Parts: sequence; C-alpha cells; structure tokens
Amino acid sequence: MAENDDKVVSIIEDEDFFTKMISVIGKTTEADVADRLRQEKKTVGVAESLTGGLISAALTNTPGSSEYFIGGIVCYSNRSKVMDVGVSGSLIAAHGPVSREVAGAMAEGIKKKLRVDIGLSATGVAGPSTVSPPRPVGLTYIGLCSDKGTEVKELQLYGSRDEIRKKAAQAALGILWFHLGGEEPVFSLK
Repeated sequence: MAENDDKVVSIIEDEDFFTKMISVIGKTTEADVADRLRQEKKTVGVAESLTGGLISAALTNTPGSSEYFIGGIVCYSNRSKVMDVGVSGSLIAAHGPVSREVAGAMAEGIKKKLRVDIGLSATGVAGPSTVSPPRPVGLTYIGLCSDKGTEVKELQLYGSRDEIRKKAAQAALGILWFHLGGEEPVFSLK
C-alpha cells in the first residue's frame, strides 16, 4: 500500500472547508441531501466527466428524486463537454479538460442547459494514466453554479481508479450539502 492510499484529500485551498468536508464524507447520506434539496425547493443538474454518472446515480437513489433532480450528462470526452454541455473548445484548449476553469464552465453549462437552480460538475484524473496536459492521478475539480455564482473546489484524491471516482462523487455531494446550508454531518443509525 502506498503512503497516500489511506488519505481522502490532500490538496484543498481552504483548511476550514477541508475540515468540514472530512466530517461529512461518508456520514451525510444521499437521503439527507435529497431532504435538503426538497426543503430548499431547489433543482439540480449534473455534468460528470471523472465520475461517469456516479453523482447522478447517488442523487436518484432516493424515491421521488424527480422533484429535485432534473437530469445529468456524462460528458467524458472533450467533444461532449463542448457539444452537450456548452463548454468552450478554446477554454479546454487553453486550460485542459481537468482544470478549475473547465469545471466551472461545466457547472454553468449544465445549469443553463437544464434550467436548474444548481449546476454541479466533476472533472478529474481517475488513472492509472494521466491526461494532456499532464495532471496527477487523483486531481479533481468539483464545480457548483447557482444564483450565488460559481465556485470550484480542487482536491487531490488517492486510491484505485474506482476509489477516486467514488470519493469524487462523495465530495460533490458534500459540496452540494454545504451549499444548501448543511453544516454538521447527519449521523444515521440505519
């Protein structure tokens, strides 16, 4: 086992946010996020590259999810990011598909395309190989766009390809949870 395999996240620009994220990952359930979306009367759409549909699957695991989940697009290729989500090809050429700029554009694009309250996106490198321009395996960007603006979080995740993808989906749900006003993790006894 490599030294970093047991780490969830190593790079994040905000220590307070990092602490909050670690407290939520794995403890706040999909049903908790669904309840929060219903309480806030918010709709969400997802543009997923790295996670390949895992975020959408998590958001639709709760019965009645059509109240808040409008849809998702798995835009794994650059072509799909441009054609299906509306990301500028020149933006991808300038910054690469795994970048803060592209994650933000994906969140903005899906919000506009699906006419939702919240656009959520994930792009990154699951491995084992990297992308062009070279980025470290596990580098992940989660974007969120709402009427409050667009924010992007950068994370460095560790583990196998499958583990990185699952951790990225969990992180996206955590970011959505905090955006909706969730503060403390919900501990379920189920």
